[in-house]
Amino acid sequence: MLKMLLRSGAALALTLTPGLAHAQEAKDADPALWVVKDADTTIYLFGTVHVLKPGLSWFDEAVKTAFDKSDELVLELIEPDPAAMQGIIMKTAVNPTGPTLTEKLPADKREAYGKAMADVGVPAVALDRFDPWFAAVTLSVAGLPKLGYNPESGAERVLGAAAKAAGKPVIGLETAEQQLGYFDSLPEPLQVKFLVSTVDDYPKMGETLDGMVARWSAGDPDGLAKTMNESLIETPELGKILLGDRNVRWAEWISQRLAKPGTVFVAVGAGHLAGSESVQAKLAAHKLTATRVQY
Repeated sequence: MLKMLLRSGAALALTLTPGLAHAQEAKDADPALWVVKDADTTIYLFGTVHVLKPGLSWFDEAVKTAFDKSDELVLELIEPDPAAMQGIIMKTAVNPTGPTLTEKLPADKREAYGKAMADVGVPAVALDRFDPWFAAVTLSVAGLPKLGYNPESGAERVLGAAAKAAGKPVIGLETAEQQLGYFDSLPEPLQVKFLVSTVDDYPKMGETLDGMVARWSAGDPDGLAKTMNESLIETPELGKILLGDRNVRWAEWISQRLAKPGTVFVAVGAGHLAGSESVQAKLAAHKLTATRVQY
């Protein structure tokens, strides 16, 4: 389910992952970039990875050129400050009554859950009054620093800092409340299934994420979609809420934005721009075509 988290939203991936600095030699990366345009409006579509290892050289060449040409930056959300994010989490993720989170898990998964949480430094009992979705997300992201991943190197942080330095306005397609609400609205049995899948996937998290980033770096959205869509086969209900429905709304936003002149750089999770349910596919309903920028 790490794949689902990384394609579903930036809020928790950026907020819950502590930063670690790792000096590394720069490695070239050429992630995919698309453009949608009419006579007086140009909208670039760039797929991000929310948490990356330092040292990847991706903000250059065509990506940097497109960003520099753009009048504004559009991200999934404007990241709240830590105190505000903590308040949102407490409002949406805490479950003070009823069975504990551990008790909600299948008996044969409780030991593995406890071991995985201990491995990322979070006692399982500390999350017993939180919803299963929050434990799944916490497990997915809390171990990333041990693998060398850092949100400060993630695309959103880099793009946001560049926009601030250039005086470009930054807007969000969603809010943190919305993104957390998608998880919180899941029926509890599906939340438990999400957590169990995350526990099962945990031992191979590093291998999975490294493979995803390699495909992203190589500009291989088809390979990225194939990797990420494995989780959609397991839980199509989750994919509809976290992926398909949002891509429909974002395609509608792009269609409406074309009515206003200017150049816009839209950066959303790379999974949203890959596969048959992608934003580009949803643009067809608006008789729009996203063209791959070759570089």
